[in-house]
Amino acid sequence: MFRAIAPLFAFIVTACPGVAHEFWIEPYEYQVENSKGLVADLLVGQTFEGSPQVFFPDRATRSELIQDGKVVPYEGRMGDVPAIQLTTSQDGLLVLVHETRATTLKYKAWDDFAAFAEHKDFPDIEARHAERGLPRQDFFESYTRHVKALIGVGNARGADRETGMETEFLALTNPYTDDLSQGMRVRLLYQGNVRNDAQVEVFDRAPDKTVSVSLYRTDAVGEALIPVQPGHAYLFDAVVLRPAPAGGRPVWHSLWAALTFAVPDQ
Repeated sequence: MFRAIAPLFAFIVTACPGVAHEFWIEPYEYQVENSKGLVADLLVGQTFEGSPQVFFPDRATRSELIQDGKVVPYEGRMGDVPAIQLTTSQDGLLVLVHETRATTLKYKAWDDFAAFAEHKDFPDIEARHAERGLPRQDFFESYTRHVKALIGVGNARGADRETGMETEFLALTNPYTDDLSQGMRVRLLYQGNVRNDAQVEVFDRAPDKTVSVSLYRTDAVGEALIPVQPGHAYLFDAVVLRPAPAGGRPVWHSLWAALTFAVPDQ
């Protein structure tokens, strides 16, 4: 189905406590012709602006291409930038998938962690932290990334699918072939179950490169219908924050789901 001309995914980031750094896949082009090259970066940053990441094979638990129900795993080569370089050989919706290993960071001050938790919609974090008898400074959090990108190859027909990542967005709309006049519909999953009443942060990049940010919530069945515009690129982001397993340094663990795609010009 695919021929890799360079390895797939990378992840390395120095996190700054108290600042939410998104992590996403960004192709150079969201729509490509069959048998043409496809290049994409793994980016980490803020407000849909980021820095390309270098490939480190030991940082990922999975890197895959999914198209027409077929899953192709990739092994990468250390040091590649851009992280994704391949040649497509089949029309249809191509889903790039990447899931990272856990990274740990230290919070020296409570306010840094509180700001992150508030931003990602966990207003009860102070009470939860105190209930567990945790220190308010010099404590650790671990985090993992669970990301997808939707790319239209040729006719771009097809549908997204659940991948089994611990948390993920499932696109219920194909942005390259479906009617988007009512918006882009997605379902948010955690451990295979829908996440209802969860915050979805939407980053909308216009053709002039300006970025707007808005917040939505999933409904009772874990879905959100989000307005989109022709010619714009989108990053959807949602975070789970849970206690880390006992016995290790981290006391909290966050899981970040991300989905990127673009809406064709009309």
